[in-house]
Amino acid sequence: MKQRRYTAKAKSRSASSKGRLATVNEDTTLLPFLFELLKEQSKSSVKSILANRQISVNGRTTTQFDTPLRSGDEVRISFQRGREDFRHPMLRLVWEDDSLIVVDKRNGLLSMATDKIKEKTAYHLLSDYVKKLDPANKIFILHRLDRDTSGLMMFAKTRKAQQILQSNWNEMITERSYVAVVEGKPAKEMDLLTSFLVENSAMKVYVSTQGDGQEAITRYKVLKSTNQYSLLQLDLETGRKNQIRAQLESIGHPIAGDVKYGAASNPAGRLALHARKLCFIHPETGEELRFETAIPSIFNAIVKQ
Repeated sequence: MKQRRYTAKAKSRSASSKGRLATVNEDTTLLPFLFELLKEQSKSSVKSILANRQISVNGRTTTQFDTPLRSGDEVRISFQRGREDFRHPMLRLVWEDDSLIVVDKRNGLLSMATDKIKEKTAYHLLSDYVKKLDPANKIFILHRLDRDTSGLMMFAKTRKAQQILQSNWNEMITERSYVAVVEGKPAKEMDLLTSFLVENSAMKVYVSTQGDGQEAITRYKVLKSTNQYSLLQLDLETGRKNQIRAQLESIGHPIAGDVKYGAASNPAGRLALHARKLCFIHPETGEELRFETAIPSIFNAIVKQ
């Protein structure tokens, strides 16, 4: 078989002691592009740079030699060795680029600090992670998950990304979907819950019968059910504090394990709420990114009993 030969043509846009940025001029794949761009270095040296997480394509770090490149893509070569992969039993890094970090949080981990807990939080763990590469690096809060809720959430790595997303949250967050095990079975297989939420002095959010407070809209669908429990998919159209928990309590089907919001049972040994899907418009590239995790196995087990 005749081997195809690639010629990587790139226009260097910047160079410094820290790195080099080049724009791709024709379709190719990453390794041949790097061989041509860094032809003053040996092939083994170029492969080492790639393996050490010093290459990013359009802001996303990669070690894959066959990453496809398209005309107009930007390839950054860092002259500083990349950080090690993030590893923690309570937090899994799903995706990262120069602007954002998407993580899968386990139940039991706070999103950010409280008056009593400062360090054992997703924010603190990720802040330590980005500072290992550069002490000046920071992360910024975009949204939160309750401590006992698991699933997908994201943080910004720049103030600009944070401000763009927070200022245009409803337009840029294209989908936020949760799954929950609730007590009983809703009368309707699917429904749109629209209500107004207020918070009392005990910091519990509840549905107002007076029509005051913040409007909350959640669409649900029953995925599975037994006589005792139902597994619901919940799609948020607004993002109010404790929105899902308060609205499900108001229709008589609290989330299993949610004593604060009316649950009488705890079959999962935890709050049975999981942020399953997160889709958004990237604040820098304008691309829609979509992330999805599996339904926790214990949720499925409960509705099979």
